[in-house]
Amino acid sequence: MPAPECRAAAGGSMTRFAARAVILIFPLLVASRARADELITVATPKNPFLAPSVYPIGHTNSAQNDSTNVAGPIVPSHALGAGEIETNLIGPGHLGIIASPEYSDGQRVLWTNNQHDIVKLDEKTLQPLARLALDGSAPFTEADGDAIVGKLGSWFSWLRIYHAVRMIRGMLPTDLASAYTMVDRDGVYYVGNARGMSAYGDARPGDRTAPIMQLRGFRLPDSVPGTVVGINMSFDGHIVLATDLGWMVALSRDFSTYKTVQLPHSDEAPAFNARMKKEGRVSYNWIRNSIAVDEQGGIYVAANGWMEKLVWDGVNLYADPARGAWAAAYPNSTDRGTGATPVLVGFGNSDRLVAITDGDAVMRVTLFWRDAIPLGWKAPAEAVSPRVAGMARVLMGDPNRLALQSEQAVVAAGYQMVVVNNEPASMPSFFPPQAKGLFISLLGDDPAYTPHGAESFRWDPAQHQLVEAWTNREVSSPNCVPYASLGSGTVYTVGAENGAWVLQGLRLTDGRLMVKYSLGGKKFNTMFSGIYVDGVGRVVYGGMLGTVRLSPR
Repeated sequence: MPAPECRAAAGGSMTRFAARAVILIFPLLVASRARADELITVATPKNPFLAPSVYPIGHTNSAQNDSTNVAGPIVPSHALGAGEIETNLIGPGHLGIIASPEYSDGQRVLWTNNQHDIVKLDEKTLQPLARLALDGSAPFTEADGDAIVGKLGSWFSWLRIYHAVRMIRGMLPTDLASAYTMVDRDGVYYVGNARGMSAYGDARPGDRTAPIMQLRGFRLPDSVPGTVVGINMSFDGHIVLATDLGWMVALSRDFSTYKTVQLPHSDEAPAFNARMKKEGRVSYNWIRNSIAVDEQGGIYVAANGWMEKLVWDGVNLYADPARGAWAAAYPNSTDRGTGATPVLVGFGNSDRLVAITDGDAVMRVTLFWRDAIPLGWKAPAEAVSPRVAGMARVLMGDPNRLALQSEQAVVAAGYQMVVVNNEPASMPSFFPPQAKGLFISLLGDDPAYTPHGAESFRWDPAQHQLVEAWTNREVSSPNCVPYASLGSGTVYTVGAENGAWVLQGLRLTDGRLMVKYSLGGKKFNTMFSGIYVDGVGRVVYGGMLGTVRLSPR
C-alpha cells in the first residue's frame, strides 16, 4: 500500500507542477498566438473625432473598409416577416444612414439626407424626429412610394425601362458629394455639396428631438477648382475634401481655416472630365469616389489611372514625395479609372496596404504599399508601378470573361477582401454601355439584367502575396455595397432572386452561402446604398424609397 500511496503523491505533485507550469506558460503562449494573429487582424484604428458609433461615416470608418467586429444575423434562412422588417419611406436617395453619438439619455439618432431634405430618425423606433427641407419640397408620402413601385412593376418590360429612364435622375443625389456624409463626436452632421460643405445639428443642443438647423457652411475658394466628390476626417479632427479636378482641402471643423494642395497629374483632369461629359458618362470624373485616411496623416485618393497619397501633418497638406506622399499608376485600359473608393488594409506593425480595383475592362484587385516600398521588393509582372504589392484578376470563375467592373469599394475584413460583379447580365442592344447603371439599379431585380458573382482574395503577410480565396458565381449584388462581420464570419449583401430582393450572407472563409432572407419587392432595392450591421446585429441600409432595417430571428 505505501508504494501506491507514494506513487499517488508523486503523481499529484507532478500534476500540481504541470498545472502551475501551464498557468505560468499559458499567458506566454496566448501572447505568442496574439502576436501571430495580430499580423492578420489588427483592429482598424478608431478615429477619435468621428462619432463613437458603429457607422459614423460612409464605408464605416476613416479606413473605408466596410467591416465590423459585431456579429451579424446567422439564424436559419427564411422569408422575413413583419416583425423582422422595419421600413420608413422617407424618400429616394437617402443612401447613408449615419449613426450619432449617444445622447445624455443613452439613445442615438440616425442622420440621412437626399437632394430634398435632411432627416433625423430615432434609432430605437426608426421614426422621424425632425426634417429640414432643402428645396421647399413636401415630405415624401406612402402614395409617392406606391406610384414609383407601380411604374417599375409594370408587366410590360419596355414600359418598365421607359419609367426607369424617366425617374433615375430623381432617385439619386444630384451632387456626388452629398452621398458621402459623416457625423463627428459632437453630433454634428456634415454633408458635402458641389462647391463646399454644410454642417447640421440640433436646434437645441443635446436634445435629440429638437428641429434640425444648419450650423455653418463652407464654400471652396475660387482658387480651388472642381466639385466636391469625397469627404473624410483626419485623426486630429480636420475635415478632408477632394474635388473631381484633383484638389484636396483640409478644413477645420468650425470652418474657420483651411489648407489646400493640388494632386500630381491633375492637369489631366479638365480634358478628361469634358470628354466623359461629352460621352454621356456624367459621373465619370477624374476623381469620382471618396477618400481614405489613416492614423498617421496619410490621405488616399484614387484618380483616373493614378492611386495617390497625400500627407497631412496637422498644419499643411503635402503632395511632396520628400514628405511621404506618392503617386502610383495602375492599369487603366478603359481610360475611365476605378469605380472604387480606396480601402486601407493592414494596421499596426503588419503589412500596410491600400486596395482598389483597377481600370481594365476585366478589373483586378490591386494593392499598393502605403508607406515605404520594402527594400528589394519586386512588383507583380502586370504592375505599372513599383509600389504595387499585389494584383489579382477578378473573373468570377469565368476565364473567358471579357468585361467585369464594380462600382463598389473592396470590402476588407482583416486581410480578407471581397468584391462583387456590377456588370448587368444583359442589356438591350440599342442602349450605350454608359447606361448600365440603369439596369443594375432600378431594374437590377429583373432576372434578365441581374449580375451575379462575388470573389474573395486574401493577402498573405508571411509570403507578401495576394491569393484568390474563393468565388461564388450564384450570389448577386446588383448595386449594394457589401459589408463584412468578423463577429459572425460572414459578408452580407442585398441581391436579387427571381425578381425579388434578398439579404444574403456568405461565409468569409470559403464563400459558401450560409443564410438567405427573402425581403420582397421594389422598396428593398439598395440603390447603391451601403449596408451595415448595427450595434445589436441588425442590418441597416438606405433603400430605394427610404430606410430599411432587418432583424432576422
